[in-house]
Amino acid sequence: MERHKLDSIDIRILSELQSHGRITNVELSRRAKITAPPCLRRMRTLEKAGYIKGYHAELDGKSLGYEVTGFAFVGLSSQAEADLKRFEEQVRGWAAVRECFMLSGEVDFILKCVARDLSSFQSFITETLTAARNVASVKTALVIRASKNEPGIPLDAK
Repeated sequence: MERHKLDSIDIRILSELQSHGRITNVELSRRAKITAPPCLRRMRTLEKAGYIKGYHAELDGKSLGYEVTGFAFVGLSSQAEADLKRFEEQVRGWAAVRECFMLSGEVDFILKCVARDLSSFQSFITETLTAARNVASVKTALVIRASKNEPGIPLDAK
């Protein structure tokens, strides 16, 4: 990916797109204080350079029947690079896992999981996760409520 230096207009474009992914190019250009054709060119350049990875709708899990969100703290028996990659590949195939991060410290991975109910979450943990090759330990924590959910990164758009 070819990176270029971001100017204040690029930052405004990124900030607006992060907050309002369905914004029209005309409205985006108005907010970025440039005309529509160069705004679209800049947006495409930002996409090509890898600053914009994709566009997504934020869905309400509870409305769609996913009542449980939990975190699984996973320790592996082996931290050899091949074993770490194998575990990460397995995780990508599990629909219940929505986010996965490799950590330093006491645990190797933290997984953010969703489930329709507590029984489904428990089944995933006991039948799938703990049964996975190289998994030595799993500790879980259930989300009681989310106090903040702000995807993306902080941008100082001027």
